[in-house]
Amino acid sequence: MLQTGLLPKSIVIVGGGTAGWMTAAALARFVGHLSKITLVESSDIGTVGVGEATIPPIRNFNAIIGINEVDFVRETKGTYKLGIEFCDWYLPGQSYFHPFGVYGPSLHQANFVHHWLRHRGNSQVGVLDDYSLCTLAARLGRYAPQAQDPESPGATLTSAFHFDAGLYAAFLRTFAEAHQVRRIDQQVQSVRQCGQSGDVEAIILANGEEIRGDFFVDCTGFRGLLIEETLKTGYEDWSAYLPADRAWAVPCARVSDPTPYTRSTARKGGWQWRIPLQHRTGNGHVYASSFISDQEAQDTLLANLDGKILADPKPLKFTTGRRKKLWNKNVVAIGLSSGFLEPLESTSIHLIQTGITKLLDFFPSHSSQEANAATYNRLGIEEYVSIRDFLVLHYAANKRLGEPLWDYCRNMDLPDTLKARMALFEQTGRVPPRAFDLFTDTSWIAVFLGQGIHPFGYNPLVEAVDPSTSLERLILARQTLTQAVHQLPPHETFLRQSGMMAA
Repeated sequence: MLQTGLLPKSIVIVGGGTAGWMTAAALARFVGHLSKITLVESSDIGTVGVGEATIPPIRNFNAIIGINEVDFVRETKGTYKLGIEFCDWYLPGQSYFHPFGVYGPSLHQANFVHHWLRHRGNSQVGVLDDYSLCTLAARLGRYAPQAQDPESPGATLTSAFHFDAGLYAAFLRTFAEAHQVRRIDQQVQSVRQCGQSGDVEAIILANGEEIRGDFFVDCTGFRGLLIEETLKTGYEDWSAYLPADRAWAVPCARVSDPTPYTRSTARKGGWQWRIPLQHRTGNGHVYASSFISDQEAQDTLLANLDGKILADPKPLKFTTGRRKKLWNKNVVAIGLSSGFLEPLESTSIHLIQTGITKLLDFFPSHSSQEANAATYNRLGIEEYVSIRDFLVLHYAANKRLGEPLWDYCRNMDLPDTLKARMALFEQTGRVPPRAFDLFTDTSWIAVFLGQGIHPFGYNPLVEAVDPSTSLERLILARQTLTQAVHQLPPHETFLRQSGMMAA
């Protein structure tokens, strides 16, 4: 007989910030009319706000919970993002761009990059960046929404956002509370478990109030109050691959129109981020404390800001890796409580999003959730590994000789999964598909080439096209995209005219 009434009657989210309020908004949207949702956070506990840059899937999240984009961008002081500029990563003085979208003038050009590889070196063909509308627009400071016609060059203009993470959490809090999410502003004093199953039964607050729940979401950040301190889940440390373990974060005044891209600049002991918002610029220095002191890391950051400092630098300490289980018993960890991958490719908020999405896909029942938890963990771990490999590639493929951190990264033993991917690209120019890969061929190719890994060959199927015809198509595509980018408005002009930015 089919069971009914399986939804947990009470869901408790412990911790606010971006992770907590994204979770609350999504659950309120889909199950709030069936389950009681409570979020417990303390105004006395700060949040970690390193993730102000995002990647394109954030659009899907905002859309499915019904957020209006104009309101969202305006209220979060947001800007658009077409990709990331990487400065000095391969060699000091050299830069490359990792764009969103695809290479080519439309969404439907099979083997486009392999046609370019076939003719690379021809002066009429130019560099691969000439075939990315996102790259061309970013460098000119231009932006427009993605075109709906898949054959239009504008269809390749895929974007994400920069936004103030604190304002985003506040925006989502308003949304969630309007959908009957109960917020309690208290610190958690203790956690009570079931003596038989080990499940979390309740949290006890500092004022003595007991909050019981059938299912709990841990959004308590690095601490992992439920997933680790209570359930002793364990942590898989990836510091051998990604040795950065600290960061300084500081905002500064904006000094020019916001650029429609993020910038990452390699430094002696790590790298520096620059995230342009409407009202300020977010900055940070991620570094490995084994190779540079905290003071030198802070000095490096403060010496390389665009404008006046708006607050004291904020220190962060972390261990790169993930929980051994992301869902343990009746607790799922979302955000930093589930693990940490440095924000090099703006995946912090994305991992919150996919954690929520998978939770909705494998939503727990009021009775047993073992099969759901096992599937959630397998998929989540595969995603963490895929992102880890992509981040490691940036560090491993460098020519910054004589700098201890970069020498270590260039010579460290790599994950087998990354070794195989690098070998295939070097030999054939192919990027092998892998289940649950977040990053597309465009992303991998941009970083491979940008980090100096150039393939010896290309897909032989492109030779089915006559060489002169293939060359003509490339030349036409280059001209088409050059014309298209000059038809786009300046980024800030678009924000103002769309009502996303004060006039």
